Amino acid sequence: MKFAGYDKILIVDTILLLLFGLVMISSASVVLSYSKFGNNYYYLSHQFFYGLLPGVVLAFFAARTDYRKFKKLAPLFLLVTLALLLVVFVPGLSLDNRGVSSWISVAGMSFQPSELAKLTLIIYLAAWLEERKNKINDFSEGFIPFLMIIALIAIPILKQPDLGTLVVMCAIAFAMYFIAGAGFTYIMILALGGAAGVMVLIKLAPYRMQRLTTFLHPEYDPQGIGYQINQALLALGSGGILGLGLGHSRQKFNYLPEPIGDSIFAVTGEELGLVGLVFLLILFLLFARRGFLIAENAKDNFGKLIAVGITLWVIFQALMNIGAITSLLPLTGITLPFVSYGGSSLMALLTGTGVLLSVSKFGNSPKKTNNK
Repeated sequence: MKFAGYDKILIVDTILLLLFGLVMISSASVVLSYSKFGNNYYYLSHQFFYGLLPGVVLAFFAARTDYRKFKKLAPLFLLVTLALLLVVFVPGLSLDNRGVSSWISVAGMSFQPSELAKLTLIIYLAAWLEERKNKINDFSEGFIPFLMIIALIAIPILKQPDLGTLVVMCAIAFAMYFIAGAGFTYIMILALGGAAGVMVLIKLAPYRMQRLTTFLHPEYDPQGIGYQINQALLALGSGGILGLGLGHSRQKFNYLPEPIGDSIFAVTGEELGLVGLVFLLILFLLFARRGFLIAENAKDNFGKLIAVGITLWVIFQALMNIGAITSLLPLTGITLPFVSYGGSSLMALLTGTGVLLSVSKFGNSPKKTNNK
C-alpha cells in the first residue's frame, strides 16, 4: 500500500500500540497459557493469527476504499450486525462465558458481534446524521428516531448482558449526536436518561450493585467481589516508577483475575512502572490528536462524524478500562484497546482504524493533517 495522503503519524502510533499489546500479552499470559494449554505462548499466537493478521488485512482494504462508499452500505452493515447480535442467543451457536452470551462459536472458532456493532453503529449514525442534518433538532423526526436506533442495538446487548459495551456505545452515539448539531436540551435528556437507566440496571442485577459497592468501598469483601480491584491496585503499587521488569509480574501467577483481559493495565504498571504507563497513555493521546485532526480536516460531515466516532470509540474504551483498574470507575469488564487479549476486538479496532485512514486519504481538505 502506498502511504501518500494517509496520516503516517496515525499509522506509526497504531503500530506502536499493537507492538505494545503483543509484548504485554506475551508477558501477562505466560502462566495462564502454560497452565491451560502447556504452551507459554498460546494466547500470544492466538492473538497474532486470529486477531492481528485478519485485522491488518481488513484495515488494509478499509483504508484503500473511499469511505464515502460506506454511506450506501451503512443500512446493510447495521442489519447484518443486528442479525449477528441475535445469533448469539441461538442454542448450539452461542458460547456462554461466565453467564454472558456475547460470542458466536462455529467449528471451534468464536466471534463477538458486539465489537463489530461499535463500528457499524458509528458508520450508520454518521450517514443518518448527515442525511438529517436539518432535522436533528426536530423532536419527532430527529430525536425520537435517534432513540429508536440506539434501542435497536441496546436491547440485544443488554440481553447478553454486557452493560459496559452498551455504555461505551451510548457515549459514542450521544457525542456524535451532539457534534452533528443536537441542541443542549436533547443532550441533557440523553445524559440524565442514560444515567437513570444505568442506575436501574444496576439495581436489577445484584452483581452490578456489588461492583458499585466495591467501587465506593474497595476494602469491602477483599477476598470476594473486591478481590480483582484490590489485586489490581496492589500490582500498580508494586510497580512503582520503573516497574519490576518485563516478565517479572507476581500478580499474573493466578493472583490477578483476567491478567490478559481487562486487568492487563495493572500487569503493565507492575512490570513497566509509571514510566511504561505514561508511555502507553501518550500513545492513546496521540491517537486521539490524529483522529480529531482528521475529523477537523474532512471535507464532508459524513467523514467528520466517522472520524470523531472511531476516535471516541478508542478513547472512551481506554478511559473506562484505565478508570476501572485504577479504582476511578466501577469495574465493567471493558478491555484496553489494541492491548488486551481478544481477536474480535482487535479486528474491529483495526478495521475502524483503516476507515479512519481512508478519511485521512480521501476526505482530506487542502490543509493536510500530516503537516500538523
